[in-house]
Amino acid sequence: MENLSLLVAELCSYSSETQWIEFKKDNYMPDMIGRDISALANSAVLCEKSCAYMLWGIDDKTHEIVGSNHDLQSLKKGNEELENWLRFKLSSNANFEFHTVVVNNVNVCVMIIYAAINQPVTFDKVDYIRIGSYTKRMSDYPAVQAQLWDKLRDSKFEERYAKHDLSLNDALNLVDYAAYFEMIQMPMPTDMNSVCYYMIEEGILSKQDNGLFAITNMGAILFARKLSNFPRLSRKSIRLIRYHGNNRLDIENEIINEKGYAIGFEELINYIEIATPTRETIEKALREKKTAYPMLAIREIIANAFMHQDFSITGTSPIIEIFDNRVEVTNPGTPLVDIRRIIDNPPRSRNEKLAALMRHLRMCEELGTGWDKIVTVCELAQLPAPKIELFEENTKVTIFSKIPFANISREDKLWACYLHACIKHIQNEQMTNASLRERFGLGDTHISTISRLIRESVDEKLIKPFDANTAPRYMKYVPIWA
Repeated sequence: MENLSLLVAELCSYSSETQWIEFKKDNYMPDMIGRDISALANSAVLCEKSCAYMLWGIDDKTHEIVGSNHDLQSLKKGNEELENWLRFKLSSNANFEFHTVVVNNVNVCVMIIYAAINQPVTFDKVDYIRIGSYTKRMSDYPAVQAQLWDKLRDSKFEERYAKHDLSLNDALNLVDYAAYFEMIQMPMPTDMNSVCYYMIEEGILSKQDNGLFAITNMGAILFARKLSNFPRLSRKSIRLIRYHGNNRLDIENEIINEKGYAIGFEELINYIEIATPTRETIEKALREKKTAYPMLAIREIIANAFMHQDFSITGTSPIIEIFDNRVEVTNPGTPLVDIRRIIDNPPRSRNEKLAALMRHLRMCEELGTGWDKIVTVCELAQLPAPKIELFEENTKVTIFSKIPFANISREDKLWACYLHACIKHIQNEQMTNASLRERFGLGDTHISTISRLIRESVDEKLIKPFDANTAPRYMKYVPIWA
């Protein structure tokens, strides 16, 4: 109630109605409300506001609080509750809340309308917009319509609110702000106002129109002490499953990590390192234990899953599955680049702000070199190439433990050959029979075997000769796109 009172006071202080504020004295016509919800939700996008507002019990000329004799929750359209009727008539991306608050001993009805997401909000399949303080059909203003679509395409998941109307103290209690300063290796300020400054600058917190604070989706995803405190993000907690053996029949352990991705990252990596098989090696007369997988590759694969996931796909989150012979990382969404160009393409992410902050926190590589490193460290360890599989709404990356060359499938051998050619190309070198044998840990006795694999890769249009006129024994190869 106190927060809503502050909001009402702040909105009434505006000298006039805006594209994202509408005052009503006593007009409760359901169709009018439906059209205004559409218009205000769309106008909030244009004005770069997270919310728009309709208030009843306010004189729309003087902004004097006169009070309302109605309660929005009790209003009906025919025999149906107004809210249910509105939700049926509005498009599925319409999101609003009804509230009633006592201000100056009278009731004020407040409707909070969230900005449109992905596409314009429509009422009865018609989209509306605010032109000044008037609600108009969007189709009558094509230039404004084009501008709205541009804004919607640029709308960022990271900037939307995960939780709002919080005092600064409450907001900071929900996020581990100390971890932020530790990760960027900066002394934490001694006063909360300075902490707040950095949180707002990084987009972790946002200051609202009513003077209170909101935690952004990005702030919650990375720094939430518990993601379950944020209802819309609670299903984004990381699931980690350790199986006994190489199939999913016997679950050895399952963990749901509710911490924000940034503050839970090292703990997650440490658990995976403990849970994966190890082997003993002797180097310089010293015994050393090594994990079955290069941990640098594991870190990069998991960080990529976090920052490239499609947050519009609800009810699912990144899943890490550990088997005796492989680790699978599955995340919602498919890559924005062709997976055959994943090594040389400039980085692209649907969550640019999240990716930028994760790089600033040193959770992942900069400049799109993550996949270069993943492939390179797997080659140095002579492991099968990491595998990328695309499904309708998910991407799965698998990293394998050591497998004898003879036991690697033809498909995986071809993929490894192609990736080796890509890595060589970005290093300004070319793949040869010798370099590919070294990549698989094979000696001179396998020259003919590798020659066959290279011919098959050429036939599959994965690679091509660097110079077709070179003698066969000196032939070098590059990716097909080079």
